Amino acid sequence: MSDLEDRTPLADRVHSAAIHLLRRLRKQDDTSGVTPSRLSALSVVVFGGPKTIGQLASAEQVSAPTMTRLVVGMQRDGLVKRERDATDARVIWIRATPKGDRILREGRRRRVAQLARDLAELSPAEVEHLTHATEIIERITGRATSNSLGVTARPVDAARGASRGRARRRTR
Repeated sequence: MSDLEDRTPLADRVHSAAIHLLRRLRKQDDTSGVTPSRLSALSVVVFGGPKTIGQLASAEQVSAPTMTRLVVGMQRDGLVKRERDATDARVIWIRATPKGDRILREGRRRRVAQLARDLAELSPAEVEHLTHATEIIERITGRATSNSLGVTARPVDAARGASRGRARRRTR
C-alpha cells in the first residue's frame, strides 16, 4: 500500500471535519442578512483587497457572469463599490465599502467567538494537539501562520502577483 493510499482515510476525515466545522460556524452568519455566496465573495475583497471581476470569479471558482451578478447585488446593497484603475481606465476594481467591511468583520467575530466557546471545552492537551494540527493545515494550504507573539508571516505567493497581471489583460 502506498503512502497516498495510507493517508486517504485521514484525508477523508479531515475533509469531512472541515466541512462540518464550517457549516456549524456559518450559522453565525444568519444574522447578517447577507447570502453565503455574497459573504464569501465579500470576504475576498475585505481580507484580500480590491479585485477585478475576473479575479473574484477565479477566487470563488465561478464564471465571470455569475460573479458579475453577485457584485451587482452587493453593490446595490452598499457592500462593495466599483472603481476605475488610476493608470488603466479599462480595469475596474471591486472594493468593499465601510458597510461591507463592517458586516464581514462582525460575522467573522461571531464565528470566532463561537469557535472559542467550543475550544474552551477542550483539555489543555487537546488544545495543544489542535494547535499543532492547525499549523500543519496552514502549511498544507499555504496560509499565514502567527507565532506566539501574534506576528503573522505570510509565504511569498508569486502566483498571486502573476495572476493579478493576467486578470488585467483579460479585462481589456
